[in-house]
Amino acid sequence: MKTETHSHSHSQKLSFAGLLVTLGIIYGDIGTSPLYVFKAIMGASEISERLVLGGLSCIFWTLTLQTTLKYITLTLRADNNGEGGIFSLYALVRRKQKILWIPAIIPAIIGGATLLADGIITPPISVASAIEGLRIFNEDISTVPIIIGIITGLFIIQQFGTKAVGKTFGPMMLVWFSMLAVLGIMGIMKDTSVLVAINPMYAIQLLIHEPGGFWLLGAVFLCTTGAEALYSDLGHCGKENIRASWIFVKTCLLLNYFGQGAWLLAHRGETLDGQNPFFTLMPDWFLIIGIVVATSAAIIASQALITGSYTLINEAMKLDLWPKMAVFYPTEMRGQMYIPALNWLLLGGCIFIVLFFGESSKMEAAYGLAITLTMLMTTVLLAKWLVFKRWPMFGVVTLLVFYLSLELSFFSANLLKFHHGGYVSIIIAGLIGCVMLVWYQSRIMKNKLTEYIPIDTHLETLKWLSEDKQVPKYATHLVYLTSSRKTSEIDTKIIYSIIQKQPKRADVYWFIHVEVTEQPYTMNYKVTHLATNDVIRIDFYLGFRVPQHINVLYRIVVEDLVKNGEVDITSRYESLKSNSITGDFRFVVLEKYFASEYSFGLWERLILKSYFFLKKISLSEEKGFGLDTSSVTVEKVPLTVSSREQYNLKRIT
Repeated sequence: MKTETHSHSHSQKLSFAGLLVTLGIIYGDIGTSPLYVFKAIMGASEISERLVLGGLSCIFWTLTLQTTLKYITLTLRADNNGEGGIFSLYALVRRKQKILWIPAIIPAIIGGATLLADGIITPPISVASAIEGLRIFNEDISTVPIIIGIITGLFIIQQFGTKAVGKTFGPMMLVWFSMLAVLGIMGIMKDTSVLVAINPMYAIQLLIHEPGGFWLLGAVFLCTTGAEALYSDLGHCGKENIRASWIFVKTCLLLNYFGQGAWLLAHRGETLDGQNPFFTLMPDWFLIIGIVVATSAAIIASQALITGSYTLINEAMKLDLWPKMAVFYPTEMRGQMYIPALNWLLLGGCIFIVLFFGESSKMEAAYGLAITLTMLMTTVLLAKWLVFKRWPMFGVVTLLVFYLSLELSFFSANLLKFHHGGYVSIIIAGLIGCVMLVWYQSRIMKNKLTEYIPIDTHLETLKWLSEDKQVPKYATHLVYLTSSRKTSEIDTKIIYSIIQKQPKRADVYWFIHVEVTEQPYTMNYKVTHLATNDVIRIDFYLGFRVPQHINVLYRIVVEDLVKNGEVDITSRYESLKSNSITGDFRFVVLEKYFASEYSFGLWERLILKSYFFLKKISLSEEKGFGLDTSSVTVEKVPLTVSSREQYNLKRIT
């Protein structure tokens, strides 16, 4: 059955309110990059004209080619019914699995894992860079407790929702970007010659002639790390609002970078010696105000990454790439969700990053390496989407080669950070990727080992069992979740549970199947009457962003069926039927286990052991589907595995 394409009603049209919301939601990461980019480029090196102008030129063309051209102009077109992000892009192209000779799931997993790892590092580096401005007043101040306190408070308030605070994000970021622009203009006015850095030759000269110039790309890349968020948050703001607001944002960013460059040119032959070019642009009387505004922007950037992480994991759960976790919606604000387990994991990761590195300058070593992989994976999936949209092959190949070359250069330069802390982000991304791979592979293995049989061969048996008074009635309505996509088939283990394990007599047998669609907000269902008023199947077609509250959705469908006269849910006990009492409903969840694990290879055994460990610590099936646990029975049934060995067993007399 083809699911109906659900028009994404939340896509926002271009408006002032939309532009303000966009500023507050998606530009936190890339918007706070002036706090640390030039500081990372300069490092401990002596300030020179080639280094300053070359660094500025690299920043200008990185924001132009990587952020503006790739993401704002091109990638935003790859919207999945108004939604964006690595998993939305994967959902668009996963029908044709092979991409550059590899399964489409591989770049999706790598991209998702590295993006989540970036979400753990962004809050510490953003907040640390802002708070360290206090050292202008006191060089010996310990910033670590302050950073941890701010980050902890931010994660604690997530459970209450951020709707009230979120309303201030847009105006606050408008103040932030305006401040960036004003400070930048003040700096540029002191030395307008810095504007020559727009010429790409300065970037080329830096990369070719400056000793170690190529490796500076690792620091330059920090100016565009938030570009992926522009695409991930497409559904929150709409592409027109993002494109229009980016003109303002990019202008403010570049003005500030060039202002910092002008200050640096005025200090040729010196070293930063712990100074941050960003704060040096501020007049002394404005420093406290500037630090407060910078800290607010850093908190907003952190909030954006936290919200993005929730969305990412929620999508991963729907696409069977992550163990089930409890998801709550503390407010009615669109996109606002709260995942407790993930919240505390992120908090633990952020505190670890702060304690491990201590200084923002050291965090820069871990920052950027992981997100380059995310951008590479987006490029790979995007190329497949362009082919799918029938772009000229020459154009697709040209774009692919250009951006793979550009991003592989950034990745290579970032590899220099590996021994200086970059391994931390790779380890975090690796662990996240392993969880996704295990969950995905185990699902494939379970599907291969799950046997299906024609439902027609057992319909008569089910009807007879329903009428057999000698068998105690198990429930008036008995509901099973089936993994069979075909209406004509049913899981062998469901029939085993109903008929053989413990005969379960019910008046009506219900079989429910949930299919996750490529569209984000599809909410369709189909009802098949396998045996009139005795055996009914419901197929739900839900988008990968739709909460799978099966208990609620099932109730809605049953009410519609009753209203249409398609089913009678009145209890068939005479004493209750005469009073029109509705019968009871009971869900049976089959928890499968492998009965013959010894027959698997080493890799498969490792996957299975990892899967069962994750399953123990993740949300149970009944809670994951939002079922009322008081009316759920959990049964353990074996997945019969055919032995791979041949036994020549003979009977003798």
